[in-house]
Amino acid sequence: MGDTMTIEMRGITKSFGETVANHGIDFTVGTGEIHVLLGENGAGKTTLMNILFGHVRPDDGAILVNGEQVEITAPNDAIAHGIGMVHQHFSLVPSFTVAENVMLGVNSATDLSFSGEAIEKGVSQRAAELHMPIQPDATVQDLPVDLQQRVEIVKAMYRGAKTLILDEPTSLLGPTQIENLLGILSQLRDQGNSIILVTHKLAEVMEVADKVTVLRRGKLVTSMSKGQFDERTLARAMTGHDRERLPDRSEVTRDSLRPLLEINDLAVPATHGHGLAIDGLSFAVHPGEILGIAGVEGNGQRELVDALMGLAVPDSGTVIVDGFEVTNADPHDRRTAGMGVIPEDRHRLGLILDMSLAENLAVADLASGRYRRRGMIDWKAVHQNAERLLVEYDVRPADPDATAASLSGGNQQKVVLAREMAREPRVLVADNPSWGLDVGAIDYVHLRLLEMRDRGGAVLLITLDLEELYKLSDRILVIYRGEKMLEGPTSQIDDDDLALAMVGRSTS
Repeated sequence: MGDTMTIEMRGITKSFGETVANHGIDFTVGTGEIHVLLGENGAGKTTLMNILFGHVRPDDGAILVNGEQVEITAPNDAIAHGIGMVHQHFSLVPSFTVAENVMLGVNSATDLSFSGEAIEKGVSQRAAELHMPIQPDATVQDLPVDLQQRVEIVKAMYRGAKTLILDEPTSLLGPTQIENLLGILSQLRDQGNSIILVTHKLAEVMEVADKVTVLRRGKLVTSMSKGQFDERTLARAMTGHDRERLPDRSEVTRDSLRPLLEINDLAVPATHGHGLAIDGLSFAVHPGEILGIAGVEGNGQRELVDALMGLAVPDSGTVIVDGFEVTNADPHDRRTAGMGVIPEDRHRLGLILDMSLAENLAVADLASGRYRRRGMIDWKAVHQNAERLLVEYDVRPADPDATAASLSGGNQQKVVLAREMAREPRVLVADNPSWGLDVGAIDYVHLRLLEMRDRGGAVLLITLDLEELYKLSDRILVIYRGEKMLEGPTSQIDDDDLALAMVGRSTS
């Protein structure tokens, strides 16, 4: 194949039943470039890349490598042509070592020429060449998610990949991990490799993209080179309209108002391991305010949210919602007191995927007897309420009988929002509310949170997305190892102070 490599996809079309995932798409990636494939969830990005890697057969179109048409009907065909892929959900064997995962399937099981020591040495050497040092004898399940992803990249490159596809690679990473990954991708490009980065995050595009191709609803909208695009241009190409303009942040001091959420000297045990994840934490959120909680992942955010939801029992301290202590209350009593929650894991904690949208929207109120008529559930009322909320919150399809599992991530999050916001809570805990969403859905979620703030509600925003933190928060509180490191109005906290606080260093 030589040192240069150009891959072309011409007229790629693929349908699943009546849904056209890709409609006559052209896509080209050349040597030594990062080409971003951009689009909202459901735009057809992953389908197109699964066709290139041989997971999916196209209905029409052709793939060319260095000008010659090739048949890619399985991943082995793609690998033979120097194409590797790192999926959003990794395909590693957790109980195997790094070296074993990298070498899995490379050599025949009967090939005795490779000793364990030789394998580890070879993998370690290749990883070092790629500027991605990694311990070859480490067990994969013991590695953090960013290092597991690094193993996937080394695995693909070890097998001779010169073109590397990464499908939504930052969806499970924190801010520092994302920065490290983007640095790795830039290094791989500078070494003469080609990178196809599938994403819907505009900040990542602006940082590393040499070229961008935008898909919308299965069709190619535009392809542009660096210098021809900015965030606004890309957002419009993705969604078909300009981004929503968020209301300006209010600088009104609310300290004179009684807090709607008060956390006093809270101590919460660590979910995994020993000791306290939250250690003597105190803060308050006032009416008409969004307080953003920042911190590197694993510094107590999970345990704080669990304690607020009633899923973890604090060792000490109090939680007060609108004047009512709910420290040891069950989730139902917390909701009665005026708390709503948008959990980070909408699949595990936010929705019951096999149930209909009508049932998901009503499930929290069934226990209170809201839909009971003469001892029976009034399913007509449940259905009518769902119809109204699905239209109001722009859920697509607005079908009360559709299952939650059938919706895209953005529409699933809108269902959670609709259920929680329709009750008009006084306090809303929003835990990474835009995680995994595309730009249109993110704007929608942000607008709803700001609407609640402007109606006099209190929002506690826990987020790993620093852009989201600065965009929405009236005040910011940084926690490190479960303790408060920094707190103040957003306008008075700069990037350097925030970064220092997040790694446990005082800014004073």
